[in-house]
Amino acid sequence: MKRRAGVVLMVCASMAVPAVAAAQDQVWLKNRRYTEGIGYRVGDFELHPGVSGEFGYDSNFFHRSPNDGGVGDAGPVGALRLRITPSFSVSTLSKQRREAGAETQPDFEFRASVAATYNEFFPVSGPQAAKDRMANNRNVSGNLDLQLSILPNRPWSGTLFAGVARSLTPSNEGLASESFNRVLPRAGGELIWTPGRGLLDWRLGYTFSGTFFESGTFSQLTNIQNQIETRGRWRFLPRTALIYDARLGFISYTDPSTNGKTSSHPLRTTIGVNGLITSSFSALAFVGWGTSFYSAPTAGINQNFNSIIGQAEVKWFITPNPTSDPAAATLSLSSLSVGFSRDFFDSYIGSYFERDRVYANLSYFFGGRFLVVVDAGAGPIIYPENVQLNLPVFTDVRIDASLFGEYRFKDSFGLNATVRYGQNVSGASIRIEDQTDELKWQQVEAYLGFRWFM
Repeated sequence: MKRRAGVVLMVCASMAVPAVAAAQDQVWLKNRRYTEGIGYRVGDFELHPGVSGEFGYDSNFFHRSPNDGGVGDAGPVGALRLRITPSFSVSTLSKQRREAGAETQPDFEFRASVAATYNEFFPVSGPQAAKDRMANNRNVSGNLDLQLSILPNRPWSGTLFAGVARSLTPSNEGLASESFNRVLPRAGGELIWTPGRGLLDWRLGYTFSGTFFESGTFSQLTNIQNQIETRGRWRFLPRTALIYDARLGFISYTDPSTNGKTSSHPLRTTIGVNGLITSSFSALAFVGWGTSFYSAPTAGINQNFNSIIGQAEVKWFITPNPTSDPAAATLSLSSLSVGFSRDFFDSYIGSYFERDRVYANLSYFFGGRFLVVVDAGAGPIIYPENVQLNLPVFTDVRIDASLFGEYRFKDSFGLNATVRYGQNVSGASIRIEDQTDELKWQQVEAYLGFRWFM
């Protein structure tokens, strides 16, 4: 099976937002409200250990179309999949655990969390050659996060953060040695000004992030990003705030001569309103402008994005929000939200891609026992013309949906089920010499599992 430079670019279309991919896809790892239980108090710290196990089916781990693959092994590969995930976090005492009646605010708040997921595959369907390679894709993803808050809830405060993640993303050829597995470090800080009674807060921050591909085949896609940002919130009504956000990035590729990618300086600036209409309904709306600013653009390859970006969302608090803060959320605060977002991202095919997405989210925790989390979204992903790959402007439609349900027999133990669906609806294909890659794919995942967490 031969590799060609063009194939490096064409299979990258399977990654929606390559530079910020999540290291884990379990619902509870994405949101601390679901990850942690009551925990253990040790002096001035809280410890939250946990472990989970899942077993289920993945219909298309390689994100293949019916005709994808090497000679003689085209088509998706279905596999049974085992995932084991230990996790642990430690933090200073939460507000709920601080001494009753204590009026002193701590000078520092610290949190550290780590999780790792072991993946094992047992192929059950598809071409035999690809099934033989499936078992070699067993691997471990993981995530480490550190955060330190300095003088929280004071007129002047700050945060420092750092972390690293390992993300697993296979290529459609199924070779573990030529996958899109990446290491994603990040670090940064933020200075926060909150004068007077806290009706205004303004933040100035910096973030470093990197995307380092492990395979030598895709090492030319390795890139680093530096970003400076400022954002503010002014609560001009008890339940409503005016919000502003501006970000300027500096993206650089380590080997631009090979893949044709050039550095860019994406700029985003938005302004909007976030507020509680009643204790049961809130609305968020912000709009602005985004520009990609690619340096040394090549005709037909490195066009710039230059258009409107923004988000609009309406949320219904099934359990009425007891505070005046529309952003407040606890596990017991069940909600349903629907919205629309529009943004652009650096792309491994050509320069950028634009993503418009309609989405819905339901989080419902009732009876202190049963948790349901539903996420769904759909929308176009638009790529500009790429002369290098002989691609005109084309549009994919990305569909994603997930359902997570967990019944908690005790406060620290539950059984759960997860169903996920993903699809890239595309009529586009890329031909490099004698190989053709169709960009469409479809994937279904279903798992049953358990979780112990404190």
